[in-house]
Amino acid sequence: ELISFLLVFLSLLTAGASSVVVGHPLDTVKTRLQAGKGYRSTLHCVLTIYRKETVMGFFKGMSFPLASITLYNSAVFGFFSNTQRLISKYRYGDGRHPCGMLDLTVASMLTGLMSVGLGAPVDLVKIRLQMQTQTLVAENLHLAGNVSSSTDIPLRSVDIPSQRAYRGPIHCISSILQTEGLQGLYRGAGAMILRDVPGYTLYFIPYTIFCNLLKPDPTSTPHPCSIWLAGGLAGSISWVTATPADVVKSRMQADAQLQRKYKGVLHCIIDSYKTEVCSNRNLPGYTL
Repeated sequence: ELISFLLVFLSLLTAGASSVVVGHPLDTVKTRLQAGKGYRSTLHCVLTIYRKETVMGFFKGMSFPLASITLYNSAVFGFFSNTQRLISKYRYGDGRHPCGMLDLTVASMLTGLMSVGLGAPVDLVKIRLQMQTQTLVAENLHLAGNVSSSTDIPLRSVDIPSQRAYRGPIHCISSILQTEGLQGLYRGAGAMILRDVPGYTLYFIPYTIFCNLLKPDPTSTPHPCSIWLAGGLAGSISWVTATPADVVKSRMQADAQLQRKYKGVLHCIIDSYKTEVCSNRNLPGYTL
């Protein structure tokens, strides 16, 4: 049993670390596009990061997710499996009884809710570190009154790239605790719930359905290739539906104390809609 546990732990460690290292550069680009300013496209964002920060700019904020990914994956998948067993035991009297669609939905939603408790602080620290070279908006820093009326510097382009608030993940956590308290680590958790509860539901249910469809017969176990395909398809479905809430979450988590712009989830949604949807309707060639 100890050997089996160690093998599972090493598998989770290797898989989790690989996913973070491979996916973090893309996640950095995603975060900058969602919560940053001045990027015209994905390619422009990639080239800007590379020119200003070199390759290392794509890996900012990676250490904390890398250190916690094994615990996070173990907790999430362990919670999902144990919740299924408890539901089966309660409804059918046997923890090994196959779960129905309703059972999977309940287990997935509870897993998504639980994941926020572990994942919100990790995501917050990651995003704060990823966004450190972003332009500081003068109006959010209340610098407007300090800028002379004769200056030629636009108020929304005051760039202070050398002033980094955080030296690393530990310093970031301690700074947030000092300035915002424990609740500061969970800023954007409401948006994360809106993302993860339906997101996990729309991951685990399609994953289970695809695995069952790709099995040669109902009694056999899925082939590893079938599992990879099912995971990829389920992940695509999940992220397509979760992206709007993920944008709101990223913007709220990047909204640091000194730059506070959003009062809450609803305010962030309304402000984003007004500034990016309504304003675009006035642009030439805009169509819905």
